[in-house]
Amino acid sequence: MRTPRFIALACTAAVAASLTACSGATQPQQGVSGGADFKVSPTSPAAKGPLDSFTWSLYAEPYTLDYALAYDYPPNTVLANVCEQLLRVTPDLKIEPGLAVKWKRPDARTLVYTLRPDVRFHDGTVMTADDVVASLKRQMDPATGSPWGSAFKAVDTIEKTGPLEVTIRLGKADALFHEMLAASPGTVVSAASLKKEGEDYGTPKGKLNCTGPYSLERWAQGDSITLEKNPDYWDAKLAPKSGSVKFTFVEDASARANAFLSGTADGGYMVPSSSFAQLRGSGKGSLLFGPNTAAADLAVTNFKGTLGDLRVRRALSMALDRKNIVKAAAGGVGVPAKAPAARGAWSLVPEKTAALYDTLPEPAYDVAGAKKLVEEAGATGKKVVVATSSMAPEISVVANAVQAAGRQIGLEVELKPVSPDAYSNIFVDPAARDGLDLIITNGYDNTPDPLEFYQYLRTGDFGNYGNWSEPEYDLAFDRANTEYDPAKRTELTAELQKIALRELPVIPVYEAPYSVFLGKRITGAPTGIAQLYYPWAATIGAAQS
Repeated sequence: MRTPRFIALACTAAVAASLTACSGATQPQQGVSGGADFKVSPTSPAAKGPLDSFTWSLYAEPYTLDYALAYDYPPNTVLANVCEQLLRVTPDLKIEPGLAVKWKRPDARTLVYTLRPDVRFHDGTVMTADDVVASLKRQMDPATGSPWGSAFKAVDTIEKTGPLEVTIRLGKADALFHEMLAASPGTVVSAASLKKEGEDYGTPKGKLNCTGPYSLERWAQGDSITLEKNPDYWDAKLAPKSGSVKFTFVEDASARANAFLSGTADGGYMVPSSSFAQLRGSGKGSLLFGPNTAAADLAVTNFKGTLGDLRVRRALSMALDRKNIVKAAAGGVGVPAKAPAARGAWSLVPEKTAALYDTLPEPAYDVAGAKKLVEEAGATGKKVVVATSSMAPEISVVANAVQAAGRQIGLEVELKPVSPDAYSNIFVDPAARDGLDLIITNGYDNTPDPLEFYQYLRTGDFGNYGNWSEPEYDLAFDRANTEYDPAKRTELTAELQKIALRELPVIPVYEAPYSVFLGKRITGAPTGIAQLYYPWAATIGAAQS
């Protein structure tokens, strides 16, 4: 489950988020390993000049560049620079106007968006309300198979009500819907290009026609993706500083670190935590940490098996040595997670974070008590199957820790190896979860609203990987999602957090900041998870004038 859908992009290298604030100021942090001091800041030092080009490393090749199907870090990292949304999430996790210059809510079930005038697609055609309607409606079409379709669950109609005006009417109040238009659900592409490209859209054979600061020049499948500067980009403050960007794909963590050290890659997000110390001391660039909304969690995928008993879920949580997991999986840069949604996910109303998240107790570590719970549940010797993968070292670390914890309390924990491609498929194909009891996820929010994460634990939601169902939870979610006042909604979301911690459909593991490596020749990149939708490549330029 990631967070918005708890999408488990557990395929990252530095999982989860631990930040003290999203004010834009640099925040000192202390890792649990004892000397792993680090700072969290939303941006790196500003660029001092232009660049002809730079090379960016992804930990995997995107499986699509179709905005409606992009549900993972690699595709969204590329698309953030090519396609844009009606709203925009900034590096310090605020929501601002994007392709919609303003909006209004005449009543609880109506949203009216005024579009930015004179915005052109990469082919030179002007963006209109027709493009917005077609782009959004496509996500609702079951034939598209969009994992973002659930974001439109309350939408009745999307209509053009003027050349540059779109009106969306909801069947019931839905506070999250508007915010989600700052993420993939709000993406606007050329309606004509969608029709022209057909089945090739978003594939290496197809073309993209969007409004972002870069256009897709070439996708050489298995090798690289190249973007070219859009000279007619509408947002002067984000005019690209580099002529082109080349994305390369390196799945092996050691090989990726070597690419940074050798300079064959100028930079990359989600740096392998196993390389933190090496990169920090290399003199080849800067390892930086930014705001994150993610937490590494264990999602229960089978409530009919051993973990269907709450006592066993609690026992497994109590047996996890989270501090050592942070040392091994995150290079000491992180903290044990107190709840399924990370601290950084509570950024919508930052003044509420201290009371609603920081006051939560630290997760208990009590092996003896956990073993007793397993015995009480009659689960001694019962099997729990956990998916593991070479996709990222962190996955193996957490999987091995779960196996060790299970053995200590009397459970038989079997690790099921899954290839990187198949591991990603676990989160979009229910059949791929057959035979699994637990999966390791990197649950994150696309927006700074914690309610976004907790919506994916509702009965029947796409991101509810184990089909967990709790009527009390569903009612609490509905109360929160009909409250349009952010402060009041955050208070109501705390009730969902309370139920989730009590019932543990998801077991929190740890949080860590977002990570980025910048080689010595470049700077200017946003450092945090907002890079999934913010046009981060546009701000990268030369480190020296």
